[in-house]
Amino acid sequence: MNKIAKDCGKSHALPPIIVRRKAGTATGALLSVQSLVFPAVLGRSGRAMLKREGDGSTPLGSMKIIRGFYRADRLRLPPTSLPMAPIRRDMGWCDAPGHASYNRRVRLPFSASHERMHRNDRLYDICLVLDWNFRQRRRYGGSAIFWHLTHESGRPTEGCIAIEPTAMRRLLPLLRRNMPVVVA
Repeated sequence: MNKIAKDCGKSHALPPIIVRRKAGTATGALLSVQSLVFPAVLGRSGRAMLKREGDGSTPLGSMKIIRGFYRADRLRLPPTSLPMAPIRRDMGWCDAPGHASYNRRVRLPFSASHERMHRNDRLYDICLVLDWNFRQRRRYGGSAIFWHLTHESGRPTEGCIAIEPTAMRRLLPLLRRNMPVVVA
């Protein structure tokens, strides 16, 4: 029995969220938690065992949900036990591998390469931070691996996991900090 199966068998363990590639597509997936299954979208390069900064792939493996952010100006957050904070206009996420703030939230303006969290599209209207390359960061190991909302066009992500807004609102009440997200 693998470690994930053992951990899930413990009474105190949180049920995993499983993300599996949908047959016939590199970027389509199915996300399941308990008995619920939703379509999902992965990175433009599919999945990868060895994630590298900017490769457009979703990392294979187990990650945990750390916290989340949301656009308070656009939506009312459903009930959730996850720590959630409103996205401010000056929020960014550093994706510069050589910078001390690599794979961390930063305040804008920020001189190094970064991603803006306050976006014009809906992607980060609800955005959950996964612990990929977070606790012990490796340069070029990948940054900003989020679980967020799909683009209106359904296009692939830059390496994240994305689901429709209605699915995210349905799942938020079930999600908890440190809940495992397994990309298989």
